[in-house]
Amino acid sequence: MTGGSHLRFEAVTKRFDAPKGGIIDVLTPINLEIDRGAFVVFLGPSGCGKTTLMRMVGGLDTASSGRILLDGQPVAGPDRRRGMVPQSYSSFPWLTVAGNVAFGMRYRNDLTAAEKAERTAHYLNLVGLTDFADAFPKRISGGMRQRVAIARSLASGSEILLMDEPFGALDAQTREFLQEQLLEIQRREAKTVIFVTHDVEEAVFLADRIVVFSARPARVLEVVDVNAAIGTERTFEVKESDAFFRLRNHVLHLIRDQTRRLPPELTEAHS
Repeated sequence: MTGGSHLRFEAVTKRFDAPKGGIIDVLTPINLEIDRGAFVVFLGPSGCGKTTLMRMVGGLDTASSGRILLDGQPVAGPDRRRGMVPQSYSSFPWLTVAGNVAFGMRYRNDLTAAEKAERTAHYLNLVGLTDFADAFPKRISGGMRQRVAIARSLASGSEILLMDEPFGALDAQTREFLQEQLLEIQRREAKTVIFVTHDVEEAVFLADRIVVFSARPARVLEVVDVNAAIGTERTFEVKESDAFFRLRNHVLHLIRDQTRRLPPELTEAHS
């Protein structure tokens, strides 16, 4: 369920200074709305700017022009309403699993120590890590460390999860398990999720909507309504349906067409 426009992108652009002089246009004017509680996937060729745009939502990067509004207020910098879950495992090795989750609340002066402990226990249970609360990150798997990162963002009070290829380094079996678990967490917590991936099948399985970007300079090529095409129920049996295959192939065609437009050095890296 979604609950009205939550994030609005108004003519957002991004330009970088090129190393040898000149300007590199990364994002052409991006106009987009994301509803509260939606699961939105950013998909596009390598180097098109999708991660840059997501970092702008997190306040970790700034637009060259235009603005991003969160509930009508311009995004001006990082805050706990927006939590980042990166691809690399971001656990603190000197803290236990519980300590890592609690770390996300270190600046929450509105919570007592007892409330922080209660929230830590709640989110450890939500991601299935209660039995590993006292373990250190080096003693748990990569998939578990990603669950720690998700729990930390949730415990901090993030309304929006910003996920930059969080499952990209995992084996296929762990990746599928965490995809299913992430959907369950998002359903329970009603969080807004922006998820960056290069995996078309992952995008179709997870998303309510897929925002497909063109090759750089990126523009919104198409906003794909996944729910309208395959429904809102997501089990792995859905991946075997004709509707799923049709939608996956449609999105894959869009990405392949844009990949052909990449500069040669990026095309080689992407192949």
